[in-house]
Amino acid sequence: MTTLGKWIPFGKVDEISAEDLHQLITNQSDDVILVDVRTMVEWRSGHIKNAKHISILHFTQEIENLNLAKDKLMVPICLSAHRSIPAVRMLNENGFTNVKQLKGGMLAWNRLYKSELE
Repeated sequence: MTTLGKWIPFGKVDEISAEDLHQLITNQSDDVILVDVRTMVEWRSGHIKNAKHISILHFTQEIENLNLAKDKLMVPICLSAHRSIPAVRMLNENGFTNVKQLKGGMLAWNRLYKSELE
């Protein structure tokens, strides 16, 4: 994929539903790494507990600073599952082997778990 191509917010990437993610972070939170790629304003309006914030605008520079196990489940999160698509692609390119975006993004999460936001 071309450099420009990985930034296109369309296409198919692996996904995890809000329900499945909620169950995983409730039961096995140490095995899941959440990376919220929204803007700081969006982040401050509410985010999933224990998520790391790295805006998609700075993702390329910050990805190397993650210093995380590359085989753990990594879940990029955005508002509607468009900005997380490039994040999934970049994580895969950087050797992360188990990456899934939150299907439907925070809009899907908020429909079910808004009361749990930090």
